Amino acid sequence: MRMFGASQPSWARILTVALAGASTAQAVTLDVEDGDSIKIAARQVATNMMSYYTGNRPGDNPGNLPDPYYWWEAGAMFNALIDYWYYTGDDKWNDITTQGLLWQAGDTGAFMPNNQSKTEGNDDQAFWGFAAMSAAERNFPNPPSDKMGWLAMAQATFNTQAPRWDNSSCGGGLRWQIFTWNNGYSYKNTISTGGFFNLAARLAKYTGNSTYQEWAERAWDWTEDVGFMTPDYHFWDGASDLSNCTDINEIEWTYNNGVFLLGAANMWNITSDPKWKDRVERILESSEVFFSDNPKNVMFERACETVNTCMVDQRSFKGYLARWMAATTQMAPFTYDLIMPKLKASASAAAQACDGGPEGTTCGLKWTEKKWDTTTDFGQQMAALEVIQANLITKVAAPVTSDNGGTSKGDPSAGGKPPAPTPDALSYPITTGDRAGAGILTALMMITLGGSAGWLVWD
Repeated sequence: MRMFGASQPSWARILTVALAGASTAQAVTLDVEDGDSIKIAARQVATNMMSYYTGNRPGDNPGNLPDPYYWWEAGAMFNALIDYWYYTGDDKWNDITTQGLLWQAGDTGAFMPNNQSKTEGNDDQAFWGFAAMSAAERNFPNPPSDKMGWLAMAQATFNTQAPRWDNSSCGGGLRWQIFTWNNGYSYKNTISTGGFFNLAARLAKYTGNSTYQEWAERAWDWTEDVGFMTPDYHFWDGASDLSNCTDINEIEWTYNNGVFLLGAANMWNITSDPKWKDRVERILESSEVFFSDNPKNVMFERACETVNTCMVDQRSFKGYLARWMAATTQMAPFTYDLIMPKLKASASAAAQACDGGPEGTTCGLKWTEKKWDTTTDFGQQMAALEVIQANLITKVAAPVTSDNGGTSKGDPSAGGKPPAPTPDALSYPITTGDRAGAGILTALMMITLGGSAGWLVWD
């Protein structure tokens, strides 16, 4: 399925070229017009990223990242590794990816492990569902025949989220948190509903099942009606349902833009409806706020990067916009000329920011500086990997579907009944790594944002 030319060098040859002449540290160098150069850079950055992973060590649980990194970021990491294999053909981390996804999917396949019940949010679960969906779309090697398939896991995630659609406040939408005891249960946020929209649209494309498409339409309409999406397609973070979602937190994150972009692109691909083409184009227009004028077209996290307040989870957000922009060019080819200059410029700048640390491959947060900013973080490595490997999007085939090359085993009824929460889930201390990541904490976090990014209200 991967479209590699006959002249493609082996990985041994690529690595020989990459390491030739290296005595100690080897900085990441990148030519975005050269596929081999992109693969070399991606391998270097991915290797550094995987140095953070401990789930394959004795005594640790497969699929987990250590503190201070969040459970959902591990799901995002496996998605990045699935794409890494798809883009490069390198299967170095395939076994780890399969092991981690199967372990964390659990018996129901819905990515609701008992050890996350004290903190797991709808957005956290969605990121694991994205990984399973990508595995199905990319024909990632299937699990053993006695295990649930990737498609079934994505369906299980959807099937556990659809019943949580909550009409009791704000006219619908998904809450940030799943369980009532979790801080943020009263918060309805864009990434949770956006994740559901994205997954529904992609399931609709893969399976041809109109029910998924109907849910995607509902999720889009609600996001627009509640005001989390502005008339010019900027996406706010969310609001408390205690005020019926009238006190909207008007802060923009790259991943909210991206999660709706790819969902809308899939909906256009399914329907050819001009309204979805218009929506895709207008989301891309609104994404301009995340790209610098100087240097031109380089992505930055507008809400926190410029004021040095990006927290652990937010340091990875740019990577998801890059991932979903690249995938959008496949689902909606009319976006190619708008997207690729941004991915190329951002990847070139990101690679230049990956020249720190003892190996010369540690990536900084601020790509706009085009040099290492002396910071180290797992999420920064993952974001750099995403934007670098995204430049191989023209070298691979489009995602498969159930009637066009897809081999993943599905189950429309997957998910079963989610495990009943018990008081035991709260009987041990909550660590930093337990706290749900992909969103804004409702109380203390709101106060923090008021000082660090509250001034970034779109006007």
